[in-house]
Amino acid sequence: MENSKNRNYQNKIRKMAAGAILPVIFLVLWEWFGKTGAINQSILPRPSILWNTLVEMIGTGDLQKHLLVSMIRVIKGFLAGTFLGLFLGVLIGLSKKVNELSAVFIGVLRPIPIIAWVPVLILWMGIDEGSKVTLIAIGSFWPVLLNTVRGIQNADKKLLEVAYILEKNKRQILTKVMIPSALPSVFTGIRLGIGAAWSCVVAAEMIAAAKGIGYLIMYSRELSQPDIMLVGVVSIGMIGLIIDAALIRIEKRVLRWNTAEEQE
Repeated sequence: MENSKNRNYQNKIRKMAAGAILPVIFLVLWEWFGKTGAINQSILPRPSILWNTLVEMIGTGDLQKHLLVSMIRVIKGFLAGTFLGLFLGVLIGLSKKVNELSAVFIGVLRPIPIIAWVPVLILWMGIDEGSKVTLIAIGSFWPVLLNTVRGIQNADKKLLEVAYILEKNKRQILTKVMIPSALPSVFTGIRLGIGAAWSCVVAAEMIAAAKGIGYLIMYSRELSQPDIMLVGVVSIGMIGLIIDAALIRIEKRVLRWNTAEEQE
């Protein structure tokens, strides 16, 4: 048992080391080209400069202030969009009539770029928090909805046949067969939804905001401060990576019964 745990730990270390090779090489080359003057530092500062800027912004609290504002907006919009996406996704996945009635609605609204909703929401709701949270909810809604519908509709047919043979009622079939079968797809939608939420909050803050990481990026661009701008961009990527890793861990715990997940 201990040998198996040690092997798993060693495999994780190897995977982490292998995954870090390319980023390290990239950063070393970036730093070297920057020092030789091959890269214009007024456009793309060296990693060492970005690191110093990051440390300075953390020390003054500016980065945390803007990130906190954006994270609160993301959480509010993501929860609203995810709840609505799950609710409607289950309805559409279970009912052919609802699926048929919503087909045109989904077909027309889904291809609309999220940036196109910005002026519409500003016109309807102004530039307050409501428009930003609504934009994030719209962005999170579609991945969750579509993946939930697909998960419900692609429930294991053999398990459904067994449930019908055992004369299980609709509630039991839904809670014991269809929803568990849909969970892997639902988690995929949630992971895509949180990524869309961050994209939406940055878009909203770039256009109409006085605080937030998107505002910081746009404001630093206007002041020709590429180091601050890139620190903001990288911060979004790092937070997205952390959130995605957390969701993967939660997914693996919830889906322990899923043999495909265990093999991964």
